[in-house]
Amino acid sequence: MWRRQCKQPIGIPAISRFLTLPMWPVPRHHGVLCQLTMHLGETTLRNILLTQILQKRSSSMMSAIKCFGVDLSPDNFAVAIVYFVQGVLGLARLAVSFYLKDDLHIDPAETALISGFSSLPWLVKPLYGFISDSFPLFGFRRRSYLVLSGLLGAFSWSMMATFVDNKYSASLCILLGSLSVAFSDVVVDSMVVERARGESQSTSGSLQSLCWGSSAFGGIVSSYFSGSLVDTYGVRFVFGVTALLPLMTSAVAVLVNEQAVTTLRGHNVSTSGTSLFESCRQSFGQLWNAVRQPDIFLPTLFIFLWQATPHSDTAMFYFTTSKLGFTPEFLGRVKFVTSIASLVGVTLYNTFLKNVPLRKIFLGTTIIGTVLGMTQVLLVTGLNREFGISDEWFAIGDSLIITVLSQASFMPVLVLAARLCPPGMEATLFATLMSISNGGSVTGGLTGAGLTQLLGITRDSFENLSLLITVCNLSSLLPLPLLGLLPAEMPEEKISGMDQTKLS
Repeated sequence: MWRRQCKQPIGIPAISRFLTLPMWPVPRHHGVLCQLTMHLGETTLRNILLTQILQKRSSSMMSAIKCFGVDLSPDNFAVAIVYFVQGVLGLARLAVSFYLKDDLHIDPAETALISGFSSLPWLVKPLYGFISDSFPLFGFRRRSYLVLSGLLGAFSWSMMATFVDNKYSASLCILLGSLSVAFSDVVVDSMVVERARGESQSTSGSLQSLCWGSSAFGGIVSSYFSGSLVDTYGVRFVFGVTALLPLMTSAVAVLVNEQAVTTLRGHNVSTSGTSLFESCRQSFGQLWNAVRQPDIFLPTLFIFLWQATPHSDTAMFYFTTSKLGFTPEFLGRVKFVTSIASLVGVTLYNTFLKNVPLRKIFLGTTIIGTVLGMTQVLLVTGLNREFGISDEWFAIGDSLIITVLSQASFMPVLVLAARLCPPGMEATLFATLMSISNGGSVTGGLTGAGLTQLLGITRDSFENLSLLITVCNLSSLLPLPLLGLLPAEMPEEKISGMDQTKLS
């Protein structure tokens, strides 16, 4: 019986029966299993097998529960929690804005500069994927990095809640928090890609819905409570609560079904320095060859320029809080409304716009968005009150409409980026394209900060705010003459677009 089983292929169903033996005696000369035992040791191999069996039993129990049509196996549950954490971390966003403004007394231009600095980790997302794939920690490529990302996030927000007392340390901690989210985002993206590969479009779409739904739910929860918590307990308390959230990412990492990368006796699984360098060179060469193709480079250039137009969001935040007296609780309610509006924008695109040519979508949404964006001048000048509309209701309505339009106009960017990716490098190229898009957004924020400084807008002076809003909105029309860089029709799908990769 023992000899016959030793000749079976090594797999958990085939060899888990050996665990039932009292002392698990292993003849040292039988089959591949026996060779593994010689290299790994009986205790190590037995622990690996026990872990796999427990995961399979847990998976069978949880698979009876479905969410968005996806079985909530331990793997899928871990993915959902990581995306939920990404959404709920928005709890600290409003607290950070008030902390920089009221506690550190920083002007709008400098606040926008810090915001752009904290976004830098999102510009090198492909690097994180390469690190996690090439350098497993403690035997794992996914689990270990999720644990470390969660711990890094908890550390950064703990420092914000306790020791940070100047703009430099605050900038560093915010940067580390952003790095924590960006790295975990890439790791969980790779998990989604692996699970979607080979699945039907329906199954992959359901998995994508689980990701988006979890993140959106986290965003709605955080936006609802963020303002009231700041108003009642202060920003330090909110930072302390936020520090607990990344630990959820570390906790669910143990649910990830991942085979350990082991080192057999006499054989180093890690790639040698020379071959690793060669692998890096080939990977970057393939990436560059793909990006420089005209059908990829030209649309990517347009997306960057479209995102790089200046923003006036930071200056408007200072105006609404200092001049109009909007409280943190009220701004939290506004964020709650805009979080729901984002889902409305996605629904609007999926229902009415997904079959509309790209150039028409960008042309229409950009022109309409420019016109609607100019309505902020009414709020700054107070003309809305002459029409009998209070500042609060005008701000809510204006944010609601603009958010719906912005989300609907950004969806084609995500779809286009996904469809431009050739087979074999979907995740890497998609992350690169999204990093370029994020780079455009950071450029727009920094340009807006420069204009804010140039026009003399400070935390107490808003005389030229109307001019800043006008310049920023009109500048969004500048990329329109370059619409020819976009394909006339949506390119042929090279991968299952939205189904293969999480939209960053």
